[in-house]
Order: sequence, then C-alpha cells, then structure tokens
Amino acid sequence: MIRRFFYTLKQAFQQVFRNRAMTVASVFAITAMLLILGLFFIIVININTAATMIRQDYDSIEVFLLDTTTEEQAQSMVLTLQGENGVDEVLYRTKDQAMAELQARWGESGYLLDSLAENPLPNSLIIKISSLEAANDVAEKAGTLEGVEDVKYYKETVDKLMNATKFIQMAAIIVMIFLIVVSIVVVSNTIKLTVFNRAREISIMKYVGATNWFIRGPFLAEGIIIGLLSAGISVGICAVLYEKVIDMIGQDVFLILSTPMVPMEFLIYNLVWIFAALGISIGACGSIISMRKFLDA
Repeated sequence: MIRRFFYTLKQAFQQVFRNRAMTVASVFAITAMLLILGLFFIIVININTAATMIRQDYDSIEVFLLDTTTEEQAQSMVLTLQGENGVDEVLYRTKDQAMAELQARWGESGYLLDSLAENPLPNSLIIKISSLEAANDVAEKAGTLEGVEDVKYYKETVDKLMNATKFIQMAAIIVMIFLIVVSIVVVSNTIKLTVFNRAREISIMKYVGATNWFIRGPFLAEGIIIGLLSAGISVGICAVLYEKVIDMIGQDVFLILSTPMVPMEFLIYNLVWIFAALGISIGACGSIISMRKFLDA
C-alpha cells in the first residue's frame, strides 16, 4: 500500500513537470478563480462584521444630548420616554461610559483614543425598543424633547448593509460558479494531454491486469497537486494584499465606521481551508472528467 502510494505521487509529479505549459495554465486559471473568490470573501466578511456591530444597536435608539443638558433633565427625559409605546427600557449614558464602550469596541486599537485632548462624545440616552414597528414614532418623539441634539436610529443603515451584503454574496456565487467551471475545464484538458501521452502505457497496464484505480491514481494526484499549488499561491497573494489594505485604510475605517477590520489571522486561517478544499475539488474533478472519457471508466 505504501509502495503504491509513493508510486502514485512520483508519477503525478513527473506528469506535472512533463506538461509544464499546461500545468502553468491550470495553476493560473485556478489561482485567478480563488483570488476573485478571496476578494469577495474579504469584502463580505468585513461588511458582515460592520453590520453585526451596528446590529447590536438595531433594537435601540441613541439620543445625543446637548452639552448644556443636565443630568436632572436627562433623567426627566428617561421618565418621559419610558411611557412611550414600544419602549422596553431607557438608559442614561455619560460621555465617559460612551468612550469606554468605544475603546472596548475597537479592541487592541482602543489605545488610539487615549491621544484625544478631550472626550468629544456627548452624553446620551439609549432607548431599548421592544416593538420595531413603533421605533420611528419613538425616535420622532425623542427628537422633540428639549435638550436633545440629535437622534440616531440604525434601521435604514442596517437594511442597506444587509441588501448590499446579499447582493455581493449573490454576485460572488455567480462569478465563483463560472470560474470553477472554467478551472475544471482547464485542468481536465491538462490531464487529457497526459492521458494521450501515456495512452500506450495505459493500454499495456490494463492488458496485464492493472486495476482502474491503479491507473487513475497518478492522474487524480496530478489534479490535486495543481489545485493545492494554486491554493497556496492564492492564499499568499490575498495575505499580502489584505495586509497592504489594512496599512493604508485600516485606521480610516476605524474612525469612519467605529468598527475594526477583520483581523488578518482570522481571514487567512479560513482562506487556507476554503482554498485548499476548492483547489483539491477542482483538481480532482478535472482529473475525473478527463479519465472517464479517455479511460472508459
């Protein structure tokens, strides 16, 4: 069994190097597909993270207070808003508490906020909503209270983010299916060349009693090797590009969205497994398709 395994690997590597031109073409095709998939994966996962952060406020309304609004006035607003239909709870949050929450949200990058000369965040009220249907009415009511500077309700933002995420996911699926088909065809053609070149040898092997799986082994391994090589290249390129993006716009994203980008370690760890699975599947499928046609199996 071990001897057969090493024989299969040896034959597969020989076939990869023997058909270098088509191997390179196959690697480029699969790598291109995985890079586009990786791009969509990175975009979608970051949008989902931002949406999740905002979704935490989806069932709440933030009421920002003027600097001149006293705590007694704020408590009076709390009592007024608690009587509104659809309101579950109203909490008073000081600017210091808001800053502490923001630092916690930023995680390891929270130290960047320590450099601020003063706390720019306002005191606020957090209105927990039990009925989303009544949220707009509650937000309008809060905006009419004296001492209120602004009212922020995230429903429209979350809806837009969810729609954008769904659109990107659908686009990614369509593009991925198309590129997977193209990659399988390219790999299949690469294996076909090998089958043609070894047609006489395969006939002799079958004549002397070699099993179909003994003949299939090297071709299947060749496709898997091509897929794994493509996956490794794709992961490396994605890691470099994502690191560059974080270096260029990472801090701006923190400031604009108040949400960190997904850590590179998390993305790369998942991309390694996803790309490896796709690369192996594409290589194996390409090999199987070519063998079914040319080996009558």
